[in-house]
Amino acid sequence: MNNEQLTRMATGKGFIAALDQSGGSTPKALLHYGISQDAYQSEEQMFDLVHAMRTRIITSPAFTKDHILAAILFENTMDRSIEGMPTAEYLWKQKGIVPFLKVDKGLADPADGVQLMKPIPDLESLLARAVKQGIFGTKMRSVIKEANTKGIKQIVEQQFAMAKIILQAGLVPIIEPEVDIHSIDKQASENILKVEIAKHLASLNAEDRVMLKLSIPTKPNFYAALQKEAHMVRVVALSGGYTRNKANTLLAKNHGLIASFSRALTQDLHVDQSDEEFNKILATSIATIYEASIT
Repeated sequence: MNNEQLTRMATGKGFIAALDQSGGSTPKALLHYGISQDAYQSEEQMFDLVHAMRTRIITSPAFTKDHILAAILFENTMDRSIEGMPTAEYLWKQKGIVPFLKVDKGLADPADGVQLMKPIPDLESLLARAVKQGIFGTKMRSVIKEANTKGIKQIVEQQFAMAKIILQAGLVPIIEPEVDIHSIDKQASENILKVEIAKHLASLNAEDRVMLKLSIPTKPNFYAALQKEAHMVRVVALSGGYTRNKANTLLAKNHGLIASFSRALTQDLHVDQSDEEFNKILATSIATIYEASIT
């Protein structure tokens, strides 16, 4: 574990840029960027296009360590280069931004009011590659749709089981049990979730360090106790489908909670924009998310 990166993640001002759309969500990400599915004929072409989009974001003069602590990458992005340098290395050495890697393989079918992660059969080998590439930590997502105690317990158990494997590899796991922002019993789900997370945090080894990525809570500062927990590097918030303005407004009500936004970060960017226009729009987006993250 890189101590300089750990200190930055624990104490730095800023937010996490989530640039980790995977195979299933890449077509939607490209469509938002102005590239329709008829613009590519294969998965390889699709990933070439999304890497070009991410490269444009990462190399932008607006994308700096002054506002951005870290970036989450998809495996395909980690395996590619930016300006002749492996992506994770470029982020840290050229930008001073901490690299994370998305490791989950998507969501299983709904059961007991939740969607667990699909199995990750190659997790150990993926983690070994990540360490070689200079990745600091990982991210893995599952989703809570209903306040179902059984399902939420399963979600947290699975997340922490994976987290312990990731910790053994020397990486810091971001545990992400997202609560669907459209859930009719969102607050009830959060109540159950907070209790279950606290139980599992108490079972970690003293030296273990983890992060949480959670939906912005219904009740402001609801996760304050988790933010202060001894194993916690940082608690970050996902935008969950909110517009950037809405996500920023809600986030700003939560002291010490910082953003880890994806679509809310990139929502106004378009392939046809000039570099000047693109960089100006990205700078505005970054500035507003940063301000909401330092409350």
